[in-house]
Amino acid sequence: MRMILVAVTLSSLLVCSSNRVCTGQDPRRQQVAIGQEVPREVREIYHNGLNFLKRTQDDRGTWPAGESAGPGTTSLALLAFLASGEDPNLGPYRETIRKALRHIIASQNEKTGYMGPSMYHHGFALLALSEAYGMVDDRDLFADSPVGARPLGQAVELAVRSALTSQQRNRAKAWRYSPGASDADTSVSGAVLMGLLAARNAGIEVPDEAINSAIEYFAAMTATDGTVGYTTASQGGLESLARSGIANLVMAIARRKDLPEYQQTGQYLIQHKGDDPGWPEYARYYQAQALFQWDLDVWNRWNEDLIRSLKSQQKDDGSFEGELGVTNSTSMSLLALGVNFRFLPIYER
Repeated sequence: MRMILVAVTLSSLLVCSSNRVCTGQDPRRQQVAIGQEVPREVREIYHNGLNFLKRTQDDRGTWPAGESAGPGTTSLALLAFLASGEDPNLGPYRETIRKALRHIIASQNEKTGYMGPSMYHHGFALLALSEAYGMVDDRDLFADSPVGARPLGQAVELAVRSALTSQQRNRAKAWRYSPGASDADTSVSGAVLMGLLAARNAGIEVPDEAINSAIEYFAAMTATDGTVGYTTASQGGLESLARSGIANLVMAIARRKDLPEYQQTGQYLIQHKGDDPGWPEYARYYQAQALFQWDLDVWNRWNEDLIRSLKSQQKDDGSFEGELGVTNSTSMSLLALGVNFRFLPIYER
């Protein structure tokens, strides 16, 4: 089973000095500023989920995930820790975060920057590294394990170069499973594009042409009813909750809310927000972010239902079961709730 996973971004909440030792904005202060505290149920679910992930991390710094094992799975779990505003340098999850980062960087080809075994993995790994860049003091990241050592900034730059090279080879100017593929799909393309947007937000140079070409691809894949195709353009009337969420989100984060396709996909999400989709953890992850960017009142109502649903689904050990395995299902469920913390820039409006 191919991995179908997710994505997130970071940097505007960070105050960085020239030597890149950074501190994140206190999420509690941010919540007060916008007049909303994180609900107690969210904090409890999140705490239990993070503790499960901490307990089940292996010695390599990753998590068991069957056929989906690799830097993408590691990155989703890492993002779950970063999304709640835990201090990655001093907090209780410091070593968990640092072990995960070492695993991701060690997976990177030092020449091409690719983090395989697929562009899914590469996109989520680029996203996670971009989130960590500016948050994590990486001066001693490889102190006990120098093999594959590389500063976070260098790793992000290499990963960006790999994604751009793959896009340039692609006739749709988007992405598919293989970095050398000539065809594309909206799911893989969403993962990689979110990674590039995160890198750009973190101050890494990403050409506007690359972002614009990818957004044009998503617009071309969108029908007037807001459905989005997978490998071919939608003709309308498809079950498209996850794909419409992806398209809507990347347009919002790329600051292209002026596009008619943004309005079309947003209306589709509202009309179908109560649907029971396939790959529910994956769809909910994108719904959470897209609806939050679209309309706060709509997101608030949807979020209340999400909290109740996840509270009833969480196991006693803090995990979530799902079609993508316990690790990915737990990480994605927590990330859907992560909007409540508003810590990562992708979770800002």
